[in-house]
Amino acid sequence: MSNSLITTPDVQSVNADGDQIAIAFEHVSIAFEENKVLEDISFTLKRGETKVILGVAGTGKTLLLKLALGLLRPDSGRIYVLGHEVTSMKEEDLFDLRRQVGMVFQESALFDSLTVRENVAYPLMEQGNVPPDEIEKRVREALRFVELEHTLDLFPGELSGGMRRRVAIARGMITHPEVILYDSPTGGLDPVTSTTIVELIVKGRDVYKTSSIVVTHRLQDAFVMATHYFDKEANMMKPLKDGSRRDVHTRFLILRDTKVIFEGTAAEVVASKDEYLKEYLS
Repeated sequence: MSNSLITTPDVQSVNADGDQIAIAFEHVSIAFEENKVLEDISFTLKRGETKVILGVAGTGKTLLLKLALGLLRPDSGRIYVLGHEVTSMKEEDLFDLRRQVGMVFQESALFDSLTVRENVAYPLMEQGNVPPDEIEKRVREALRFVELEHTLDLFPGELSGGMRRRVAIARGMITHPEVILYDSPTGGLDPVTSTTIVELIVKGRDVYKTSSIVVTHRLQDAFVMATHYFDKEANMMKPLKDGSRRDVHTRFLILRDTKVIFEGTAAEVVASKDEYLKEYLS
């Protein structure tokens, strides 16, 4: 399960197989008072890959995202994001790095007093150096990607829960980030809307080659990501054909009792003889 990194000045960027690394956790542990939450966590996210984080409630799934963003510091271990060791960076330097990482929150976290256009544009407005015409172009591009360009002048309160989540994805993509972190993106949504959100994540993976970590408690979402690809010509997600050797660049990471107990493909977890995993998947 561990991923050894080459010990060179560029240790955080390339692993032993020569794959480009977007995020790497090396022996990361964190506790709150006497409560150990994550212990000796090591994994990598390759560029263009989707890593689905699974586990029961309270296993530290969302905590991994906060650590990757530098919002919390681990008690031990190192974390690399896009070639930077976030565990040793100053707060002001982290601001620049976070502009390269999109974040989609479970509750969308849109500003109720701003229109959809203003919400999506917000990350670019914060940068302060993007011309207005470029902002408008990129807002429309992002909303077109999630098929909500017609909502430009609406307010979040006028949208359904699923539409708000899609606007949040558009906002997360507006800066053209190399990595997007999704915190339970389908939480609280009905199955049909959840599938729409999953399709957008698959679309980002296959069309934009975005690296992403997806925290979810929904096994169905995880398996859809791992067994489907986005057909750009048909503009829709399609299932892999039986026997297909196409790599959809999606791997699972399962947490239990502070540890990573599994990391691998959907086929590998299904084939596992581990009793806990068999019960978890049933």
